[in-house]
Amino acid sequence: MSSSYVPLIPAVAEFDAQGRLYSPVYGDVYHSPSGALGQAEHVFLRGNGLPERWRGRDAFTVCETGFGLGLNFLALWRAWRDDPQRSRALHVVSLEAHPFGRADLEALLARHAPDSLASLGRQLAAQWPPLLPGLHRLEFEGGAVTLTLGFGDAQTLAPRLSARVDAYFLDGFAPERNPHMWQTPLLKALARLAAADATVATWACTGELRRALQDAGFEVHRAPGYSGKWHMTVGSVAAPGAAAGVPAVADAQRHAVVVGAGLAGSGIAQSLALRGWRVTVLDAALAHGMAAHAGHAAAALTPVLARDDNARARLSRAGSARALARWAGLPVGAAPTVCGTVQLERDEGRAAALAGTLATLAFPQEWVREVSRDEASALAGLPLARAGVFFGQGMLVQPDRLIPALLDTPGVQVVPGAVGRVVAEGTRWRVLDAAGHELARADTVILANAFGAQAVLEASGLLAPLPRVAQMHALAGEVTLVPAAALGGGPRCVVGGEGYLLPDTGAGCVVGSTYVHGATHASIGAEGQQVTLGKAAGLLGGAFPGFDALVPGSLPGWSGWRAVLPGRLPAVGALAHAPGLWLAVGYASRGLSWSALMGDLIAARLCGEPSPLETDLAQLILPR
Repeated sequence: MSSSYVPLIPAVAEFDAQGRLYSPVYGDVYHSPSGALGQAEHVFLRGNGLPERWRGRDAFTVCETGFGLGLNFLALWRAWRDDPQRSRALHVVSLEAHPFGRADLEALLARHAPDSLASLGRQLAAQWPPLLPGLHRLEFEGGAVTLTLGFGDAQTLAPRLSARVDAYFLDGFAPERNPHMWQTPLLKALARLAAADATVATWACTGELRRALQDAGFEVHRAPGYSGKWHMTVGSVAAPGAAAGVPAVADAQRHAVVVGAGLAGSGIAQSLALRGWRVTVLDAALAHGMAAHAGHAAAALTPVLARDDNARARLSRAGSARALARWAGLPVGAAPTVCGTVQLERDEGRAAALAGTLATLAFPQEWVREVSRDEASALAGLPLARAGVFFGQGMLVQPDRLIPALLDTPGVQVVPGAVGRVVAEGTRWRVLDAAGHELARADTVILANAFGAQAVLEASGLLAPLPRVAQMHALAGEVTLVPAAALGGGPRCVVGGEGYLLPDTGAGCVVGSTYVHGATHASIGAEGQQVTLGKAAGLLGGAFPGFDALVPGSLPGWSGWRAVLPGRLPAVGALAHAPGLWLAVGYASRGLSWSALMGDLIAARLCGEPSPLETDLAQLILPR
């Protein structure tokens, strides 16, 4: 998407002479203050046969164009809550080209939301994401209600959605004000997602609109309108689309075996268990007497920036947001600490280029902004070498506390076991050790054991169709633990650049990291510590006698392996040549960025939910 990047333009709150919320971009009102809830109920709920149609269903999915203030979503959510026969889950996918910022949304909902929706409106505003392009997943009611918000142009986003839609709410600005939202190509992209009995409703009712809907595959007719409007449009989808994704797994078979108990495996285990699955995690490290990442005291989770907002940048942004949402409620120590990240550039030239990148992206300043050397130093609480950027949501994570907390999710059982191969038996997979003893069996098996997955696939006769996975290699690395006193107490935020320097976790400050090609084993040593201390020194802009006196080879640390694939993007998804077998490997040095997102990507597919990731990105990381 390099040449097609378009920055997100937020909505501006303005009011017309009657005090109605008004869009200066489209010259149209959002809704009538007195009739917003009535319109939502008459047009969108009753126009789609709700609440009756979701009764007795496991899940029901709604797709909306034009989120606005979210009053349709709030009315739908309230109707679902109030219905004792509601579906077990409610999923909503909504597209918005010009979202309001959180403060504006909060104030506007306080002013416009009816009393009956006020508390739900506050919950929505509390979870409202930063105004960044792409998909944002919000969860309510313990995950039973999900809202997948697409910020950006609907024409771009709709073809990238993966969902099985039961009802459509078409609620853009009037066709004569915003014809873009009612054109046949967009409507066709939406119709492609339709489930077998999908319905559609909109307050708009021109002959031209009905023809566009018919051309897109909807069968529509006029129905009585709401509050003085003669007519509205309702209908169904003539030919259901081949909605992407894997059919949802029946309750009785909701058991998965996850091979690997590191960041990849624990992220998947948590995501599945939160959706009611029984998960057996096979941990090879535990079979040798030590848990994965034991002693890995701290690591940083910082998104990536790219001027063209390329796939890696989009994935890392989505991964960072998902990690925060998924892990924020974990116990203290396991939950990430949002301390921010100061990212320093290597030199002045790169800093100038970065300023241009920030101008092009036009991301919100509270998410990322340029900082001078003085401001960077003030944020870190110690003198830094150069200017850079500050990510407000940069996180410090303690992997040796995070992973056990994820694996402690009810429904997850961790079993020691080193997997040698997998064997298909009917619809089930048998997971065997090197001697051929069965460790576990299930219809769904996910290989999340990093570089080890390559050998398992090869031994199982399944590697040949995966040439990229066959090129995966293991890269050793180590980090060093420095006494906080040697750095005047350590930085207040993550400091990154060539290497990184992390705040004190209580055990000291972690500095990193090394990248050792061709290593036969991962270890801590004087040579590696010289590299990590040198990288940290390069980030500092002042003398620290205690730090300079540290002796490489005398300090504690942690060493481990990264599984790296060509292009440094992971391989995550179902194996087309081995139904029921999934792969989640190649996380390289971004295990924290991918852990929660890839867990939710796999779990959403298995549960028939809308995908939290656009299809072009999901396609890019498919195992091949």
